[in-house]
Amino acid sequence: MVRIRLRRVGSTHQPHYRVVIADKESPRDGRFLEIVGHYNPKTNPSTIQFDEERIYHWLSVGAQPSESVQQLFKIVKLDERYQRLKAGEAKETLLAEAENIYKNRVKDPSTALTKERK
Repeated sequence: MVRIRLRRVGSTHQPHYRVVIADKESPRDGRFLEIVGHYNPKTNPSTIQFDEERIYHWLSVGAQPSESVQQLFKIVKLDERYQRLKAGEAKETLLAEAENIYKNRVKDPSTALTKERK
């Protein structure tokens, strides 16, 4: 079974995650099929960026998101847009809407650790 899940990257005390498509049996930081997004929980608000077109493709062929990725989908309302896509709404409209959501989310790109040092 194929899963959409997080893969940890970054240094100690500065986690940054890639959202990847991987086989369920692969280790957390092991082999994967494709990178479809990024997530940085240390920024305020957390930085979330998805390639929604590729995620729609993988969801349509049966990939299952992990619990943590499902929560990220709800934060940026990707799950709602996917339901609207399945109901017949145009993909271009949904992708434009998603682009606006991602642009408006980023307010302060500096991380919490960077702020502590200032």
